[in-house]
Amino acid sequence: MSTASILRVENIEVIYEKVILAVKDISLDIKTGSIVALLGANGAGKSTTLKAISNLINAERGEVVHGHIYYQGKEVTHGEPHQLVRDGLIQVLEGRHCFAHLTVEENLLSGAFVKRPKAGNLKSDLELIYHYFPRLRSLRKKQAGYTSGGEQQMLAIGRALMAKPSLVLLDEPSMGLAPQIVEEIFEIVCQLNKDEGVSFLLAEQNANIALRYADYAYLLENGRIASEGIAERFHASELLEASYLGR
Repeated sequence: MSTASILRVENIEVIYEKVILAVKDISLDIKTGSIVALLGANGAGKSTTLKAISNLINAERGEVVHGHIYYQGKEVTHGEPHQLVRDGLIQVLEGRHCFAHLTVEENLLSGAFVKRPKAGNLKSDLELIYHYFPRLRSLRKKQAGYTSGGEQQMLAIGRALMAKPSLVLLDEPSMGLAPQIVEEIFEIVCQLNKDEGVSFLLAEQNANIALRYADYAYLLENGRIASEGIAERFHASELLEASYLGR
């Protein structure tokens, strides 16, 4: 893990519909090559924070009204989402959002075209995805809508990887999945981080699994950062217990 930051978020404030305050004074520092967990109960502001970074917040009538976001040293507070993707900042949305009528392989290929790849490179890029997600290889001709929730989560991550990201914003990867599948997905994320150097910012309610794989963690509560620290020390924090259990 590098000491340089791939992403810095400085005191951002997000408002919906011009009046609804969603998050306030959010500051994050994501080191290059790291896995960072953004923890919090449902409604704490995790998804809003990720969408503010990827600038998908505008699609939901939200906007960053204060603060700054820097990606690879360049300010992107109001950057165009498609340009951020081309520059290697990609979000995997909560709920997976695969193209149900397309096959698994067609879904994967759809993630590559933002970079306008050469035809010869697509095959090797697909092979890399199938290496990390061997289950997708056996399903490659099956319509995505007929795959399981876990398989669709793998597909959504694989599709993002086809665009060759430097940083992936991964929103609630464990949602609605069996513990064994969640473990498998987090193991793959960890392997991608180590082997391919992809940085991850994970928004996750399941603190136990996230903290096992993360290097650093932030805890959101009511739209603000309540605590932060090294993941292995954070796990035993009383603040974490208080936030989730209301103590």
